[in-house]
Amino acid sequence: MAIRELKDQIGRLPEQPGVYLYFNAAGDTIYVGKARALRDRVRNYLGAYGGDPKTDALLDEIARLEVIVTDSVVEALALENNLIKQRSPKYNILLRDDKNYPFLQLTTNEPCPRVLVARRVERDGSFYAGPFMPARFARKTMALTHRLFGIRSCNEVITGKRARPCLEYDIKRCIAPCVDTVCSAEEYGRAVELTQLFLEGRNDELTKTLKSRMSEAADAERFEEAAGLRDAMRTIQTLHDRQQKMATTELGHRDVFGLKLGPAGVVVHVFQVRSGRVVERVELETDTAVAGADEGTAMAAAIQQFYEFLGSPSEVHVPATPDELEALEAWLSERSGRRVRIVVPQRGGKRGLVERSRRCARCWPCQRFPSASSASTSRRFTGARPSHRWSCAKTAACGPGSIGSTGSRGPRVDPCHPMTSQPCTKSSDAAIGSCSRKAVRSRI
Repeated sequence: MAIRELKDQIGRLPEQPGVYLYFNAAGDTIYVGKARALRDRVRNYLGAYGGDPKTDALLDEIARLEVIVTDSVVEALALENNLIKQRSPKYNILLRDDKNYPFLQLTTNEPCPRVLVARRVERDGSFYAGPFMPARFARKTMALTHRLFGIRSCNEVITGKRARPCLEYDIKRCIAPCVDTVCSAEEYGRAVELTQLFLEGRNDELTKTLKSRMSEAADAERFEEAAGLRDAMRTIQTLHDRQQKMATTELGHRDVFGLKLGPAGVVVHVFQVRSGRVVERVELETDTAVAGADEGTAMAAAIQQFYEFLGSPSEVHVPATPDELEALEAWLSERSGRRVRIVVPQRGGKRGLVERSRRCARCWPCQRFPSASSASTSRRFTGARPSHRWSCAKTAACGPGSIGSTGSRGPRVDPCHPMTSQPCTKSSDAAIGSCSRKAVRSRI
């Protein structure tokens, strides 16, 4: 085994936190891992042969070892995640999401933020919401932010010194921050705060804020402003009532993970729960099979990659305890600026939602590849190759008919089996039955 040839080097490794990298004979990175103590963790590989097919294949391919020492396990975890994303080692679990689903970007890194459609999340100081499924829902939501809150849609550099507002202000799709005598920076900032509440799905809090502002505007006899806030509140309430969201008995913000390990790879399903309601779902999957992966390893990889650019709620519910639980909690807490707990619910409604997310992960390959699923189901239950032809007979009370078939190349009429139908004196059901019997006899 190649790993044993590195025994002397392994014995000289430092007993400090860090990241270790395995390379093959061609110089490609084939595995990246983290460790609390590099020497102890890498030394375990010397006696790991025979554990599972993935580890055996890895140990046979290792030709070189490198380590990077870090100051803490949390730093090692972050570095490991970056290296996996950058180098895509063949023995690491690398999840991906479907890039067909867009995000909405609230450009809070600009003086006068806008709402844009983004295909990927960047660490640029903006607020991101989503992904939105189907994709057209993102543009509809963006249009609502213009109509309800007056968020600008232009690309102008806003200084507040424009002579007059544009047409968007006249049709009530922008509150015109470009003209400071019409809309001050403070007023536009309040509109941005309401927009962020709306994109986060915190509709209850948003409704209370709008109701309070509506009362203040009415008391100050700003009736047009009060009417606009009232209409916005009604629209949000209508959307809230129409959305099909699963509710839990306990309110709170949390993400709920479901996991499916199989011969085709790993599928992770995430429910994003806000104020006790499931407001969004996200699916992640591996491109290739990952032999020998266990739930702890897959769960740790999913958490690292899912929260690389997204903020995390105070609780993350998972079906199995991930590897390096304490390090993951510390990493998430450091990124979020508050304590984040990773919990494995055991009973009650929280456990039920975890199981529901797990069932969704199991169903995701069938939804994504329906034709493959149908074929595999046919093979599983019949033990034979699934048929790709369905025959039918065209019947007419007063005209000709013929046997037709459809298959992978589309519908066609069979010229070898023409049929004619006599004027029908029976009911339509009887006519169809007669033609079907003739069709079967002709095929046999």
